[in-house]
Amino acid sequence: MDFTALKDHPRLLIEASLEPLQGTRFQPTGFPDLGAATYQLPGNNTRMLLLESAQSIANRLESSIWDEANQDVVAPLQGIPYVVVKQDDKVLTNSLLEAHRLNSFYILEGKDRSFFEQLKKELDASTEGAVDFRKLAQVLAHYDLNSLLHGIFLSKKEIAGGRFKLARALSGFIEAYNIEVVSSGGVKNDRVNTQADAKKGGGNIPYHREEYTAEKITAYFSLDLAQIRGYRLGIDLENLLTAIALYKIQRFLDRGLRLRTACDLEATAITVKRPDGFELPSYADLTEALPSLVQAARGAFANPPVTVVQYQAEASEKKK
Repeated sequence: MDFTALKDHPRLLIEASLEPLQGTRFQPTGFPDLGAATYQLPGNNTRMLLLESAQSIANRLESSIWDEANQDVVAPLQGIPYVVVKQDDKVLTNSLLEAHRLNSFYILEGKDRSFFEQLKKELDASTEGAVDFRKLAQVLAHYDLNSLLHGIFLSKKEIAGGRFKLARALSGFIEAYNIEVVSSGGVKNDRVNTQADAKKGGGNIPYHREEYTAEKITAYFSLDLAQIRGYRLGIDLENLLTAIALYKIQRFLDRGLRLRTACDLEATAITVKRPDGFELPSYADLTEALPSLVQAARGAFANPPVTVVQYQAEASEKKK
């Protein structure tokens, strides 16, 4: 797969036009004590809605390469490195699914400190002086390639005083333009006793509901090409990281747009905004190309690529 058209550009910007799969209404993400994130554009007072936040899109892009049925990465990415956490020979979680990737509580805070000490040794950074972010990138490529796209904050003070931090190279969000509220509601019926204690979930309970319509819905994605080149990991890893990022975007748009029960969308058009003239590889083309790209970069990965960490809860935690 040829990415030479991207070599002199700092960003790859992609936009996708979305529509509800059925009907015209959709349910936005909600925030505690805030509800839907609505706002107005300055100057013309157009009503806008943050349909899906950057943090939510990051989670969805990360999980897009995990095959839940087979409990493994999707077939085209077999062989990329990540960390699996086991407890009593049972898989507990892994760095692809954990919110903080390698900085997961279950990876770095268990009784078994062997992986923590190995990470600390390979990063080889004191609590004072400049930290080597190229070395961090090399270690992440070795153990958890995903962290080079979605960022990491190794906050443990024993590792360089908690100063190893990478921003997301791949990010996204979804906005809805010129919105209107659709107010509705319903009743939860109790077929046994309509006057039962509502505080405990009994009785007939009426509720209200707000959905939205919009003139247009757009998903935005940004891949920081300059950041990926700045890792200085070589062309094979640069190409692989770029291909994985595009695969995640295409896979999310192809099969990950059922965001909530009442928010099922589909992509109607995908456009590259920067750089001009770059043709976005299709989902099928990326699926076909990824195995050879993984193979070309395998020298940078742990052997075997899946590192297993044992987690044992503290006695006080087991009692809870």
